[in-house]
Amino acid sequence: MRPVTLKRLAWSCGLLLAVLLAVVLVALKLGAVPLSVSDLALNLGRVAIGRSAQLPSEYRLIIFELRLPRILLGILVGAALSVAGAGFQALLRNPLADPYVLGVSSGAALGAIVSLVAAPHLTTLGPLVTPAAAFLGAALTIAAVYLLGRRGGQLDGGTLLLAGIITASFLSAVIMFLMTTLSGRDLRGMAFWLMGDLSTPPPPSTLVRSVFVGGILIAVGAIYTTAADLNLLLTGEREAMHLGVQVTRVKLVVYIAASMLTGLAVSVSGAIGYVGLLVPHAMRLLFGPDYRLLIPTSALGGAIAVVLADTLARTIAAPTELPVGAMTAMAGAPVFIYLLRRRLR
Repeated sequence: MRPVTLKRLAWSCGLLLAVLLAVVLVALKLGAVPLSVSDLALNLGRVAIGRSAQLPSEYRLIIFELRLPRILLGILVGAALSVAGAGFQALLRNPLADPYVLGVSSGAALGAIVSLVAAPHLTTLGPLVTPAAAFLGAALTIAAVYLLGRRGGQLDGGTLLLAGIITASFLSAVIMFLMTTLSGRDLRGMAFWLMGDLSTPPPPSTLVRSVFVGGILIAVGAIYTTAADLNLLLTGEREAMHLGVQVTRVKLVVYIAASMLTGLAVSVSGAIGYVGLLVPHAMRLLFGPDYRLLIPTSALGGAIAVVLADTLARTIAAPTELPVGAMTAMAGAPVFIYLLRRRLR
C-alpha cells in the first residue's frame, strides 16, 4: 500500500475536482433546451464579474433556477451516498455492502409515503413535509436496525447485515401496501421518487438547507476521523484491538454517520441505488484502499457519478425525464454481479 502523503491527497482530489468541474459545465449545457458553449460561457462570465442583472430572463431561469440547483443537489447526494457506502463496506467488512443494504432507504421511503397519505392533514406545513417525514423514517429505521444488530451488547457486523435485510424486506412490504391507497397522481410521483429523482431540491428555507448541507459535512467529517482506524479494522477486530483501536466506538461512529448520510440523501432524492457500491470500488482501483484517501475521493467520485447520471436521465429522452436511479442501476448492476461472482470464487 503506497503511503498517503499530503501531496498525493491533493493531487488525487485536484484531479477529481477538475473532472467534476468539467461534468458540471456539461450538465449546465445539456438538457431539454440545449445551450451553446458560447452563450453558456458569456452568461457565466457575466455572473463572475458581477453583472448578473444583464442575464436574459430565460437563461437565468434555465441555468440558475433549474439546472444549477439540481446539479448542486446531485453533488451533495452523490458524495453522501458514496462515503456512506465506503463506510458500510468497512464496517461490515463486506465489499457488497452499500447504503441501502441496512434498510435506511426503505425507512425513508416509508416516511415519505406516510406523509403523502396524511397530506390532507399536513398542508399547513408546506413543502417541508415529505423530506422531513423521509428523514424521520430513516432515523427510526437506523435505531431499529441498530437495536436488532447488537449481539452480546456489541455491534456485530453479520447480525447487523441480517437485521438490515430483514427490516428492508418488511418495510418494502408496508410500502407496497400503502402505495395502493394513493391516488393516481400521487402514485406516479411516488413511484418516480422511489427510483431516484433530483428534480425537487430541498425546501427554499435557508435554515433547512443549512441543516442539510451541514449534516452531510459533519457526517463525512466524522467518518474521515476514523479513516486510520478503518484501515486497521479491515485486518480483523481482534488485531485492531491489539493495535489500540477502540473498535466499539469506531463502529458506532461509522454506523451513525453513514446512516445519517443515507437518510439525508434519500430524504431529498429518493432511492438512487448502486452509487454507494460502485463508486468506492472504482476509487479503490484508481487510488488504492487506504481510507484516508478513499473517503475524500469517494465523495468527489460520487458527485461526478450522480451528476453524470442525472444529466443522462434528463437528456436521453428529452423532454421526458428518466429516473436517476435507472441510470445508476444500469451501471451498478453488472458491477454488483461481477463482485458477487468474484467473492464466491
